Amino acid sequence: MRSSTIFSLFFAFVLAAAAVFGMREYLAGQQARLLALGGTKTPEKTLVVAAKPMRFGDRVRPENLKAIPWPSDETPTGSFLSIEAVVGDDAQPRYAMEAIDPGEPVLSSKITGAGERATLSAALDQGMKAVSIRVNDVLGVAGFVRPSDRVDVLLTRVVRGQAGNDQTFVDVLLQGVKVLAVDQTADERKDEPSVVKTVTFEVTTGEAQRLTLGSSIGTLSLALRNIASSSVEETRAITVSDLGGGPTATELGKDLAKTPEPEKQVQIVERKVEPVLPPQPKWATVGVWNKTKREDFRVGLID
Repeated sequence: MRSSTIFSLFFAFVLAAAAVFGMREYLAGQQARLLALGGTKTPEKTLVVAAKPMRFGDRVRPENLKAIPWPSDETPTGSFLSIEAVVGDDAQPRYAMEAIDPGEPVLSSKITGAGERATLSAALDQGMKAVSIRVNDVLGVAGFVRPSDRVDVLLTRVVRGQAGNDQTFVDVLLQGVKVLAVDQTADERKDEPSVVKTVTFEVTTGEAQRLTLGSSIGTLSLALRNIASSSVEETRAITVSDLGGGPTATELGKDLAKTPEPEKQVQIVERKVEPVLPPQPKWATVGVWNKTKREDFRVGLID
């Protein structure tokens, strides 16, 4: 065998050995890196959610909560990372201020602070007041008004004019008022209609004054709004003259406003209406019985 062939084989063997050695070193280094990464575990983030449904006034207990993995670094505002942070000390419990369904994150805005009571005053926004009015099954929209609904408040009142005659008005007193509670219920998830006696609203100080004054001078009734409706409508007072829906009713309302009370009478004029007789028939039907069978015959009439 020639020396060049032997040298080529030897050189190929050296290169193969170097390649194998280099690959083994590379794989060993990658394995060491994987082991190092596996040994240092990144702490897993969790988020506290409701495990059981909670309603207004329910105490927040550990068995009603659970912590689920949360992969994102961003969490909802007011959320909790551990059940201990929610429950706190037994001497200072927390209570639900809103309805929380299973799987829903527990937020600080939906529960009370440590040791605080679940009162309606804690649910009021800053600067707002709670005012209740008395309603019945009709004025309360047949019991379909529930907490967190938006309603318009209508005022029906009687105003005495300068001439001494009374005029009935219906005004839109407030628009888009938030309902806080119905009777003693503040659970917004309760959707069964029920006949109620009082409805509590969240209003400003000025709106509270108008509600109180309106309830003393007239009758307050509610108009339920669409859940997505937040616009303020242009309204006007409705009087008796508007019920007719035409110019005749408007003129009648003006006449009644100008006429003094003793003379305010409506004169009824009777019309003599001639009776309209039906047209005279030209034939008549005569029935003839033959034992158990009847036969009808049409007979012409003589003018």
